[in-house]
Amino acid sequence: MMSSSVPLRHLRHLSTTTASTATTAPSSSSISISQAKSKLRTEYDPDKALEIYSSVSKHYSSPSSSRYAQDLTVRRLAKSRRFSDVESLIESHKTDPKISQEPFLSTLIRSYGIAGMLDHAIRTFHQMDQFGTPRSAISFNSLLSACNHSMQFDKVRQLFDEIPKTYSSVLPNKVSYGILIKSYCEAGHPEKGIEVLRELEKKGVQVTAVTFTTILNAFYKKGKTEEAEKLWAEMLRNGCELDVASYNVRISHLQGGEPGKIKELIEDMSSLGLKPDTISYNYLMTCYCKNGMLDESKKVYEGLEANGCNPNAATFRTLVFYLCLNGLYEQGYKVFKESVRLHKIPDFNTLKHLVEGLVKNKKIKEAKALIRTVKKKFPPNFLNAWTKLEDELGLVSAHAGNGESQEAKHRSTG
Repeated sequence: MMSSSVPLRHLRHLSTTTASTATTAPSSSSISISQAKSKLRTEYDPDKALEIYSSVSKHYSSPSSSRYAQDLTVRRLAKSRRFSDVESLIESHKTDPKISQEPFLSTLIRSYGIAGMLDHAIRTFHQMDQFGTPRSAISFNSLLSACNHSMQFDKVRQLFDEIPKTYSSVLPNKVSYGILIKSYCEAGHPEKGIEVLRELEKKGVQVTAVTFTTILNAFYKKGKTEEAEKLWAEMLRNGCELDVASYNVRISHLQGGEPGKIKELIEDMSSLGLKPDTISYNYLMTCYCKNGMLDESKKVYEGLEANGCNPNAATFRTLVFYLCLNGLYEQGYKVFKESVRLHKIPDFNTLKHLVEGLVKNKKIKEAKALIRTVKKKFPPNFLNAWTKLEDELGLVSAHAGNGESQEAKHRSTG
């Protein structure tokens, strides 16, 4: 069993938040769930993430209201390989009176899955009798999803067979079958997903667009375009309620081809009353870039707001990457600054190319400013990579005041 040596200050804070806020005036230690979500999206320090989460977790009786904040916190801890902290955090919730409510306990199973701690998720599921918590497809589906989150896809099939035999109250529903199909697709076996889908159709179970789309995406990823197109035709023929995600899967497959085809699909979506999202336009941007049409890609980016969309990290990653590829580093830096403003910063490798380009073009001030910014924004485990890059590019000043001489040195050696 993993160690539960999480710093006690976090668990004390977690267990005493309600009491303390009852006797003191409202402060930053008590924030709304929406505020917590917003902070957690941009907070990569696991200790700070845990502090934010602990300030709200006791104030909301609905599992769904705090689940997203819990998931984000667990992700931050797991990314830093703080698994004992994850365990201590989740186990602390098992003393909550709400543990007898299945939806509440199911969030704990889900969180263990997100952290990749499947053995703990399974153990928690088997502890439900101990807590007086009823079992149904709700907790069963959380357990199956935990397998997928943990990348243990074979375990889904195993538990799908075993659990209903062990616990008579558990009856798989269409969501359960959807998770099973997803496990086959994630494991690279969409043909097995199709077999399950056919079984459902024979039983008269309605198959959702999400399930169809999961298999469609898996076929495309395996390069089985013909099978994917046949499935798409079947979806249209059977009157499947296609959604934006379905169209985005098709669009993603076309992003290396003609931009016109993607534009047609986006127009088709609109004609059906569907609203193309940021992902749709990101694929169009990428397609333009791959076809050497950078100006057209920039127009798509500039028109996102008019189309009711906001750029995400992938939007900025695509644009910065191709601007750098075309030697337009100053433009890339401007786009980077906008990504910082919107808290949607691209990944390390993309920004590494930008910094190198800025230095190559004697834009030392901008390169240093970029690194200063990302050191504050990136997770702690990336700090060494940025420090190493600074050193390799000669951006580390021996003394605090020699920034100007450093820049002059780069100009003189260019």
